[in-house]
Amino acid sequence: MLDLNEVRMFVQVIRAGSFAEAARRLGVPPNTLSRRIRQLESGLDTRLMQRSTRKLTLTPSGNAFFERCAPAVDGVLDAGKALAGGSHTAAGMVRVAAPADFLDFFQIQWVWQFLSAHPKVRLDFVLSDARADLIEEGIDVAFRGGTVSDRRLVFRQLMIQSFKLVASPTYIHLRGNPGALQELIRHDCLIGSGRSSPASWILRGPAGSEEVKVGGRFSANSARILLKGCLSGLGIALLPSVLIAPHLHAGRLIHVLPDYTREGADLNVILPSRQQIPTAVSAFVDFATDKLRTMVENPQRSEHGTG
Repeated sequence: MLDLNEVRMFVQVIRAGSFAEAARRLGVPPNTLSRRIRQLESGLDTRLMQRSTRKLTLTPSGNAFFERCAPAVDGVLDAGKALAGGSHTAAGMVRVAAPADFLDFFQIQWVWQFLSAHPKVRLDFVLSDARADLIEEGIDVAFRGGTVSDRRLVFRQLMIQSFKLVASPTYIHLRGNPGALQELIRHDCLIGSGRSSPASWILRGPAGSEEVKVGGRFSANSARILLKGCLSGLGIALLPSVLIAPHLHAGRLIHVLPDYTREGADLNVILPSRQQIPTAVSAFVDFATDKLRTMVENPQRSEHGTG
């Protein structure tokens, strides 16, 4: 007789892409999971998948079985959730992959707020500018900037980032506030490492797209470091709105030529699977989305930790 729990395990293994990740999601030892799948194959008298050390490959029979049973498994789980109503409590570990400077703008105070609201949840931040392999590294949710080649991986688009020209009040007091884009040629501008000086900035303004050649005596390979240099009065920087919003509100930075912007990359939320999203993961994604959008759209409300 077919064991429905083994069918559910089979579906989870295929969606997770490995026994190790599926075992982590299901909370069972990998060897137990492997044994249960072998029992399922034995009961069906057919091989469902080919196993190797690097990947799993469905057999034709396994693919047909997955296509038929996966929707049924989802239906049973959805029915269970509907009966349970809102009684699910967020709990467990949530591993979050994000850029190295993520906690420079995602405030630690917000982490405290989330953990206080969900006392059974633990957060593990994996911060790196390298793109994490969500399955291999056991990542539950990733925040990624830039174009995602497979849009099916995008669970939610947080915002389209725009870049603005900013400087510190100290710099403006000493050097003046440029009144036209081409006046940037006479200013110290902070540019990315490895770029020739003068560098080329292309921005969109009242007359459409314009280009200006800029240079300066300070460069860095990190937007976070360029921001620190800008706050210290080293020059004018072109930085993403998500980084500069709280500093503009607090008066630590001033808009330079506010009619000029450069469109940046999308900021997206990526999940390893859209199916069976754990309550803790869903709660954190909702919380982070609200905070990040508020920070850009209403920095005063964000800075006071509300919303």
